[in-house]
Amino acid sequence: MRTAKERQLGRRVLLVVGFLLIAANMRAALTSVGPLLETIRRDIGLTASEAGFIGTLPLLTFSAVSPQVPRLARRFGIDLMLWLALVALIAGIVLRSLPVVGLLWAGTVLLGAAIAVANVLLPSMIKRDFPDHISAVTGVYTAVIGVIASTAAGVAVPLAGVLPGGWRASLGCWAGLALVALAVWTPQLRRPDRTPEPETVKPRAPWRSPLAWEVSAFMALSACGFYTMLAWFPSIVVSTGAGEEYAGWMLFVYQIAGVVMSGVVPLVLTRMRDQRPVATGGALLAMLGYLGLLVAPGLSLLWATVVGVGAGTLFFLALAFFSLRAADPRSSASLAGMGQSIGYLFAAVGPVAIGALHDATGGWRAPLAVLAGLAAVHTVVGLRAGRDAHVRV
Repeated sequence: MRTAKERQLGRRVLLVVGFLLIAANMRAALTSVGPLLETIRRDIGLTASEAGFIGTLPLLTFSAVSPQVPRLARRFGIDLMLWLALVALIAGIVLRSLPVVGLLWAGTVLLGAAIAVANVLLPSMIKRDFPDHISAVTGVYTAVIGVIASTAAGVAVPLAGVLPGGWRASLGCWAGLALVALAVWTPQLRRPDRTPEPETVKPRAPWRSPLAWEVSAFMALSACGFYTMLAWFPSIVVSTGAGEEYAGWMLFVYQIAGVVMSGVVPLVLTRMRDQRPVATGGALLAMLGYLGLLVAPGLSLLWATVVGVGAGTLFFLALAFFSLRAADPRSSASLAGMGQSIGYLFAAVGPVAIGALHDATGGWRAPLAVLAGLAAVHTVVGLRAGRDAHVRV
């Protein structure tokens, strides 16, 4: 018979594994779409704008759903909400893969809502279960997100070629990973210390907190820059005369640099009282990369690395701030709900606006100048959001 200490260790291991499996499911269903988008468009007869909206729709869903999640988590508890999110994710992935055009859109909205729940509640869970290791745990989970997201994008086309069902099976197979996460997470619902606490005081929304707005602005600028480069960096590289295959590898370098920073930044933060130096440093690196693409576009490998390091640092901090700037788990969920609502709205609008500016000017000089200007603003916002202060709701 196991001792109480062994049972506690077993529960802790199961908690960590379940947490990482949820993180692994937070982007795979989205990043697996991009490489197959042209195939999907041809197969079901979508216009180019309709096909592009498949990628924008989850971000808009994030923005709409995120503010509702803290209220639901206070009523039902973090663990049950994450369990329900996994169920909804599985349903959304399956619906999106069925041979009915309308279900493509319905499934995308449903899986986007499920991921929005995890986006908001994982920082709160970190604050609750790993309060002394926030930076390290955030680094691990963002690295898992990045690695699995990149893998999903890389294997999407090969899977479509070998699986019966083509692109539908390639997208649908990620329901299996979500099902594994659901199985591992289910025991958390039986823990007596995981029941939601009754509300004794009606929580105050963070919308009136200046610090909450600063954290939200930091998230908005981080998400806007990250997703804009994700959408347009290959096109920028191709405009310099490089081939599409080379441009694809430059996007890979950009993403991998961000994943690496998810492991490096937590080590740096443990030596600092607050995060202002890292926040401003990341923004300055991103600005340097944008200016480098503007002035010396032929050095795309260098600028892919520089922008990737800067953007990866900023996106890691944006997620970490939802835990670091919150006084308690409930405040973390409220702050994450507000910040991600604003942040992902900018993430949805940014690539469209930059693309429109490119069309209006006939090149990438003006868009890159705008991105450099936003990075300069990011340095100022980082000085505010990175200071040692807390939001309490």
